Amino acid sequence: MKKYWIAFSAVIIISFIVLSWVGVRIYQQAPPIPDKVITTEGNIVYTKDDIQTGQNVWQALGGMEVGSVWGHGSYVAPDWTADWLHRESIFILNYWGQTQFNKEYANLGNEQQAALKSRLEKIMKTNTLNTNDNTITIDPVREKAIQDNTKHFIDVFFNGKDAYAIRVHSLTDPEKLRKLSAFFFWTSWAASTNRPNDDITYTNNWPHEQLVNNNPTGETIVWTGVSIILLLAGIGGMIWWRASQEIEAPYGDTPKDDPLLGSIVTPSQRAVMKYFWIVSALFILQILMGVITAHYGVEGNAFYGIPLAKYLPYTVTRTWHNQLGIFWIATAWLAAGLYICPAVSGVEPKGQKLGVNVLFGALLVVVLGSMAGEWLSVMNRMSDSNWFLFGHSGYEYIDLGRFFQIALFIGLLLWLFLMVRGIRPALKGNKDQKQILTLFLISSVAIALFYAAALVYGKHTNLAIAEYWRWWVVHLWVEGFFEVFATVVIAFLFARLKLISLKTSAQATVLASTIFLSGGIIGTLHHLYFTGTPMIALTLGSVFSALEVVPLIFVGYEAWENIRLSRTKEWVLKYKWPIYFFVAVAFWNMVGAGLFGFMINPPIALYYMQGLNTTPVHAHAALFGVYGMLGIGLMLFCLRAIRPDIAWNEKPLRFSFWAINFGLFAMVIFSLLPVGLMQTWASVKYGYWYARSSDFLQTPVMETLRWIRAFGDTIFAIGAIVLVYFIFKLSLKFIRK
Repeated sequence: MKKYWIAFSAVIIISFIVLSWVGVRIYQQAPPIPDKVITTEGNIVYTKDDIQTGQNVWQALGGMEVGSVWGHGSYVAPDWTADWLHRESIFILNYWGQTQFNKEYANLGNEQQAALKSRLEKIMKTNTLNTNDNTITIDPVREKAIQDNTKHFIDVFFNGKDAYAIRVHSLTDPEKLRKLSAFFFWTSWAASTNRPNDDITYTNNWPHEQLVNNNPTGETIVWTGVSIILLLAGIGGMIWWRASQEIEAPYGDTPKDDPLLGSIVTPSQRAVMKYFWIVSALFILQILMGVITAHYGVEGNAFYGIPLAKYLPYTVTRTWHNQLGIFWIATAWLAAGLYICPAVSGVEPKGQKLGVNVLFGALLVVVLGSMAGEWLSVMNRMSDSNWFLFGHSGYEYIDLGRFFQIALFIGLLLWLFLMVRGIRPALKGNKDQKQILTLFLISSVAIALFYAAALVYGKHTNLAIAEYWRWWVVHLWVEGFFEVFATVVIAFLFARLKLISLKTSAQATVLASTIFLSGGIIGTLHHLYFTGTPMIALTLGSVFSALEVVPLIFVGYEAWENIRLSRTKEWVLKYKWPIYFFVAVAFWNMVGAGLFGFMINPPIALYYMQGLNTTPVHAHAALFGVYGMLGIGLMLFCLRAIRPDIAWNEKPLRFSFWAINFGLFAMVIFSLLPVGLMQTWASVKYGYWYARSSDFLQTPVMETLRWIRAFGDTIFAIGAIVLVYFIFKLSLKFIRK
């Protein structure tokens, strides 16, 4: 195993050195926030405080959960960066057209349009930042455009807009509305202004906007080609390596009876049971929030005619939908870890049950407290001094206020403490077991510590820097080390059933983790192509995100191996449905993470697709398809292992398994994907602003496609309800016996 561990350690160390180095570059080259924005006539348009306070207003309002900025966020309202840029450009062109030719820009001849467009490109792309006094100077016509845009956004957020699913009086303070516009202006300025001594904007020419000649850079196209070539090379190399490996003989003889029969369930393992009740409740609540959120996309601020948004606006339901997904999936995984600890060591540490119960209470505080704080923040019922601590952070997937982020981090440290004290006795025993437990411990440490990245950004952190740290959490914490943890847990569970050997599983898990993390850590940068980062983020992100896909070519082998294991002996059939959920993980890993992930990850693809409905195609198929299915599989496996003597009525499980999987497939293939592809066409042909506009999304074809989603959603929800019914009914059996 020595060579495996050397490779694993080398990948971790080198990858984080590279990722940290790019982070330093992002700090150094983030789009500057000026002390003042003034006109050539000396009028002060905005101050630094206006922009930074405007960013805070945007965050407290829900931030990325209401529209998006730089392509990251929700999908019903426009991308505010692209929307501001297009509106400002149209206003200026129309103003010039009227003053010079007494016509709107659209009514001018081709030569006149070309002349005005060239003039517009010059004043928009020229970087007028004076580094001596940190002041940006703009043409007076831009001040007029800013005033016009500000009126528009005041109307949107004060009077509401159904097409954007923005409720009436989302904001009522005139000064906050003005400063919110200042923040939108700054994000647009960074997207349309060239970096000093360069011909590429701070956001690498994103978004696509023909009026200011924002088009894909040469690097965007070249590195897309390089990433595809490396992907093919990686796949070829993996197949070559696989073919060179000796096929190992199956692990001995499968036991005649279930090895877990007669095993004693410890007090802490019994205490874990209530975690699965919470998992089930949060799962159903997440689905309910998803149903309401999806419906707001077609009916604005009402739910089948009921003015629900008055009390539960889109921003809140989407926030809770995303956050609850993270909560229930993570809870299922953490609970599986707590169950496994005594099973691994055969020892119940003193006070372990108390620790499990304390952690459960902390979980409830974080879940319920953060949800309440987010609602109060979005509904403008929280003071400016409290929103950052207890309200809405504004950043997608880490929406919790800082107090609840710290509380969650402390809870993860408590979980790590419980894991370490439970695993430590086992590390002194079986050498074969020691290898896999070491990786188990490493992944547990990473899960606990890496959430700390959510605590790095501050109240006034530059958006480009905040995005860097946000993706440390979303990509590294969720997609990275949780996946390593899950790989180890599944291998260990199969080893406990003596279906595979500990030695073989240890080698396989260390190798699989090494291969995955070799692309996955630096691949974090593929989320940061167009978020105010230097070109090196695009270069490295495109290459290593392509390598993330390479290991997925073997998921079919993994799936069939799991199916084979489920058929080895009659007693193994008791574990059929937990194993089948692991099979579903392999399928969705290939489709959701691999196929749909690579569909949007190459730079040229993401340039046009970022923030369109192609993103939730990948998000739903990967987040739920992989991590959600895995959470359900782990939960069912633990429930089966706690009482292997109890007979299960498998009909509800069979129905829920196929309903959940088909419902997810229908949701993605029949609705989200066609909507996303049509938006991509609009983005390429007319510009990103149009693909996100209500003019396009409210057309009859798009409305029909979004309504079709109800078909898959309904099947999925019924399957989930049946699954939860099965779990609670099974729990009653445990209590009675």
